[in-house]
Amino acid sequence: MHYIPTGRSWLNIVEGWFRTLDSRRLQRATFRSVPQLIDAIMAYADGHNANPNPIVWTKAADEILEKVGRARAKLDKLGSV
Repeated sequence: MHYIPTGRSWLNIVEGWFRTLDSRRLQRATFRSVPQLIDAIMAYADGHNANPNPIVWTKAADEILEKVGRARAKLDKLGSV
C-alpha cells in the first residue's frame, strides 16, 4: 500500500509544476505558432528535469492512518443523522 499525504497529493504537485511553468516561462512570452509554444514547454521541462528534486513525504504512516480514522468517524457520524 502506498500512502499519499492528504495535504500534498500528486495533484497538488502537478498543479505546482504547471504554475511554475506558467510563471517562469509562459506568462510574458509571445508564441507565433503552436509548435513554438510546444518547443518552449519542452525546453522548460528538459531544464527542470536536468536537476530533479525528489519529493519527501514528512508524515509517518501512523499519523496518516490516524487522520483517516478521524475523518471516517466524522463521515460515519454524518451518515447516521
